Amino acid sequence: MYDNIINAIRSKTDFIPKVAIVLGSGLGALANEIKAAASVDYSEIPDFPISTVEGHRGRFVFGNIGRTPVVIMQGRVHYYEGYDMDKVVLPIRIMRLLGAEILMLTNAAGGIKFELSPGDFMAIKDHISLFVPSPLRGKNIDELGPRFPDMTNIYDRQLTEIIKKSAGDNGVFIREGVYAQLSGPNFETPAEIRLLEKLGVDAVGMSTVCEAMTARHCGMRVCGISFISNLAAGLTDKPLSHEEVQETADKAAPLFKKIILSSVESFGGIL
Repeated sequence: MYDNIINAIRSKTDFIPKVAIVLGSGLGALANEIKAAASVDYSEIPDFPISTVEGHRGRFVFGNIGRTPVVIMQGRVHYYEGYDMDKVVLPIRIMRLLGAEILMLTNAAGGIKFELSPGDFMAIKDHISLFVPSPLRGKNIDELGPRFPDMTNIYDRQLTEIIKKSAGDNGVFIREGVYAQLSGPNFETPAEIRLLEKLGVDAVGMSTVCEAMTARHCGMRVCGISFISNLAAGLTDKPLSHEEVQETADKAAPLFKKIILSSVESFGGIL
């Protein structure tokens, strides 16, 4: 399966990326702002999952940010869309096989700690993966990584420091925190949020953790940024909605894009 997918992409481009970027809610337009060498729609790739969420275009875009060659997922695949977990993380493995050494994950998340308000940014320093199936479950793919990969320092410290500096250079104070992925598509209940808070979680969403674990398994350096689009359930009396998340993420997108572009350009200096 992997060979067929790689061959299909290589039939359209021989571009070799060094950094892979997964764009979360509100960030899809970033892929339109780089000088693209090629783009490949997911629908053109055999045995490949298709993004079904509004605002997720569903294609790979290849190009350069500064001098850093990148592949961008313009639209991720979520577990709640009904795909098995191995399909959800398939794009991460493919980007690794195409040459990517670093994975930058982005998302819109609900803030749990009161120190995080809507409009804030959070560099992910660790995660909790107890609420979704492990993407590494089943027969190990030995050519990609070990059966029992270490997850101690899954979010690369050097990359995180670059992100924090890039944020500061753009006038943004960025906090660090722990992110948890729940399955979705429903938002969490207030009781679930209280549980997550007791577990030490700072922000919650419906993606990212499974992708980070997969990337770590196959030897990639990983970093992640959450945009806090709303306060989680029970912290306010306001009902949650995807429209609110999308609207808030859209408003923050210009600043978020500056942080990403500056960070990725700096990654080129450590590859």
